[in-house]
Amino acid sequence: MNICNEIHQIFNGLKEYKFPFDSKEIPKNGIYILFEKGENFNGLKRIVRVGTHTGQNQLQSRLKQHFVKENKDRSIFRKNIGRALLNADNDSFLEQWQLDLTSRANKEKNAGKVDFEKLKNVEKRVTEYIQNNFSFSVFEVLEKEQRLRIESRIISTVSNCADCKPSKSWLGLSSPKQKIIDSGLWLVNELWKQPLSENELNELKEMVKSTTYNNV
Repeated sequence: MNICNEIHQIFNGLKEYKFPFDSKEIPKNGIYILFEKGENFNGLKRIVRVGTHTGQNQLQSRLKQHFVKENKDRSIFRKNIGRALLNADNDSFLEQWQLDLTSRANKEKNAGKVDFEKLKNVEKRVTEYIQNNFSFSVFEVLEKEQRLRIESRIISTVSNCADCKPSKSWLGLSSPKQKIIDSGLWLVNELWKQPLSENELNELKEMVKSTTYNNV
């Protein structure tokens, strides 16, 4: 069995969370695996995004930034969903959606260029799409370096797999980001790099096992 298939089996076997989810059930530090309605691989839910966090104890708030908080500039995942929705509609607001309003300097520079009423409506649409179409599984990884390494290896394992492809109706195919189209993942970083080794796969299984025990 190839490693991509094996990790799909592992993550499909974990508890599946959908919105609304109880943050208290989510580990404070770890990696999340996103699935999307209509996306399958070998009879399993296909992995469409893998993510983690850099700050200590931030996994719960990271997931809230994706699923709940309507601020595209705090979640590149939200930004990419919005890009695909707007691009699919040939909506010229895409240009404004691309602008980063995070810093005060950027707000001052770009505020006059943004229709904030439309921005609010697109944020709501993105929230609706994410909450209705995505589910996830999580597993605990306490150390930041280990989280980032394993996240990168999982992303590369999936993006390097020739059989793990999106459906013809996948929203990501409307993305203006070529890497999202080519990879079949809501990601542009850590693609096509070093996949999980057999040793790292065993390491991953141990992490998942300890998460399962902790959540029982």
